[in-house]
Amino acid sequence: MSHLSHRPASAIVGQSQRHESATEHVTGTALYTDDLDQRFTGVLHAYPVQSTHAHAKILNLDTTGASAIPGVVRVITAADIPGVNDQGAKHDEPMLPTDEVMFYGQPVAWVLGEDLEAAKAGANTINVEYEPRQSLITIQEAIAAQSFHGMSPKIEKGDLDGAFADAAHIFEGDFEFSGQEHFYLETQNSLALIDESGQIMIHCSTQHPTETQGIVSHVLGIPAHQVTVQVLRMGGGFGGKEMQPHGYAAVAALGAVLTGRPVRVRLNRTLDMTMTGKRHGFYATWRIGFDAEGKILALDASLTADGGWSLDLSEPVLTRAMCHIDNGYWIPNIRVLGRVAKCHKTSQTAFRGFGGPQGMLVMEDILGRVAPQLGIDARELRRRNFYTQAQDTPYYQPVRHPERLAVAWQQVLESAEIAQREAEISEFNARSEYAKRALALTPVKFGISFNLTAFNQAGALVLVYKDGSVLLNHGGTEMGQGLHTKMLQVAATALGVPIEKVRNVPTRTDKVPNTSATAASSSSDLNGGAVKDACEQIRNRLAPIAAGLLGVSSHDVRFGNGRISALGKSQELSWEKIVQEAYFQRVQLSAAGFYRTEGLHWDLSQMSGCPFKYFVYGVAASEVEVSRFDGSYTLRRVDIVHDVGDSLSPLVDLGQIEGGFVQGTGWLTLEDLRWDTSDGPGRGRVATQAASTYKIPSFSEMPEIFNVSLLDKAHEDGAVYGSKAVGEPPLMLALSVREALRQAVAAFGPDGCSVELASPATPESVFWAIESVREHGGAKDKRQ
Repeated sequence: MSHLSHRPASAIVGQSQRHESATEHVTGTALYTDDLDQRFTGVLHAYPVQSTHAHAKILNLDTTGASAIPGVVRVITAADIPGVNDQGAKHDEPMLPTDEVMFYGQPVAWVLGEDLEAAKAGANTINVEYEPRQSLITIQEAIAAQSFHGMSPKIEKGDLDGAFADAAHIFEGDFEFSGQEHFYLETQNSLALIDESGQIMIHCSTQHPTETQGIVSHVLGIPAHQVTVQVLRMGGGFGGKEMQPHGYAAVAALGAVLTGRPVRVRLNRTLDMTMTGKRHGFYATWRIGFDAEGKILALDASLTADGGWSLDLSEPVLTRAMCHIDNGYWIPNIRVLGRVAKCHKTSQTAFRGFGGPQGMLVMEDILGRVAPQLGIDARELRRRNFYTQAQDTPYYQPVRHPERLAVAWQQVLESAEIAQREAEISEFNARSEYAKRALALTPVKFGISFNLTAFNQAGALVLVYKDGSVLLNHGGTEMGQGLHTKMLQVAATALGVPIEKVRNVPTRTDKVPNTSATAASSSSDLNGGAVKDACEQIRNRLAPIAAGLLGVSSHDVRFGNGRISALGKSQELSWEKIVQEAYFQRVQLSAAGFYRTEGLHWDLSQMSGCPFKYFVYGVAASEVEVSRFDGSYTLRRVDIVHDVGDSLSPLVDLGQIEGGFVQGTGWLTLEDLRWDTSDGPGRGRVATQAASTYKIPSFSEMPEIFNVSLLDKAHEDGAVYGSKAVGEPPLMLALSVREALRQAVAAFGPDGCSVELASPATPESVFWAIESVREHGGAKDKRQ
């Protein structure tokens, strides 16, 4: 067992602790960026002037009318930017356009007012003359126009032609599916102010404060040490605050520089939904071959991601989708081609799972469609193709612990009484003409680490005060996922003190620099490793002091539960006494910790290597009941077994699994993201731009029975205290809901029919799928 993963007997990690801000959340005392403007005087409010075309040349921008509006202080245009006019990851995303707009709703100017209403009124007076240009709104339009940007990666392994020649069964098809709106509770929000030295302080709802700092720095043309970004907490992020906040923070900072007053940028819901990126929609084509026993021999697939108008994070999202098309299945011969479509709509961005869900959805859709044509139960077809020992991925990474997937699968079969319930479902369907039930199991194998190896590092700062209290600052941000709670538990465990001794403070770039985004499900691994390192530095300085007082070797000193003891000694010392003694001996009581993930190597040009530290496994069984009349459905029961290693905080992890599953169910069955594709004046406009037109899951969509278990005996050597990531992988467990809907639809048709199901599988889509199987016997996959 590695030093990093070893867990002491008196560990605080592993205990079910409530969220560190739970009381503040439910009492309303928790502060968010949106609450801070009331604490400053003279705050100006910013409001955007949005483009009314999806693609157009700017002929003239007349801002003179705004100055006549009472309360308007300043209009910001591209001409006011002193540094680099760019807010993107690839330097292809102007913060404010100079001559061309690229999506409907793009901000072309910002108005600063004494209050929001004045700024809004000023924005309404600004006149922009456009010369409309051809716009591409859908993936299919972009493909037809050969409109792509970025790289075109390829994964290739084995002898594809030979495998297809040997295949007993070959199928081919295509599949297009939609993206997803983040719909975090707190919209994009930044507040910038300048102190007497010219230092810019930005309070921002961002998952990546270091990158926010960097973007503001180069937009203003000043060094990074003049910009400090602080994150109190976020009301949700889900990837939507990894890249998207930077431009809004830069607008606030620029406004503060130009006026000398604090500036607040806060998007309302409609602005947020029309201006920010979404989960990438994809279009996939595929050809797959099986042997006579239903084992996958070959897969030839292409994935086209809808990137929107600029690259943002589309390239790493695409490559992660390509690396997850295998999900939990061994594909010995494979070729996957990828590309990013350039369309005239919001620049699509990170979203929980970061391309992994899209790749896995393609594979699960293939298996769900072809299983009836193979004459094999879909559940059995999936099981037959699970990874086993000594097999590797399409990008040549060995798959460690594949047996955990089989164990989780079996545990769900037994604990959820699958065989008995499937018999009951058959009886129900036989006697029910207008409603059908189905139950589906799907697996998850998800790789953990950032695609870019350099991002797999983290820092922390730990301060111990003379009274023994501990202050913790780390590079991760809190968006409700419980990261701060876990880090408190890690610090308390590493120092051997009660958790009440440790306080976590807001994330700040002037305390822990050069941090990576809180993303990729890696934040507990990375920041936990850094926190543990800092705490162990301090503990190692204290051990000789305790050893001297106890009369033993420092190797025999033990820390735990706020007491310091020694092997073979009955005497104990308090934590406070040792800390005080260290102070009087002039021993440093603070430490900067650091962690880097070892063992990663990745050749992006060849799409091969070991990009992931480990894989997370999970299995979900979902049962649905579908109405023939309108396609509406009820999620009757869900059973999940999920691998989180040795959990750092079980209560937090259970919440993450439940939340991720429900969010995935929303993406796959409810959240119908639409753009206006007509040739009218609204072409390119986001049509689903409010809660009234965009449906997210609520209590009514929760399963009637929801059982979640953590996989036993799943220690992960080489990860902090043996734990595993939990943020993103549970979202893909919701694939079981979509597959259950497919099977329920099939029950309305003849035996053995293949169902082609749209994604999201809304009640409307389910209804038309039912009509198809009743009239035509289901989808007609091309079969060779």
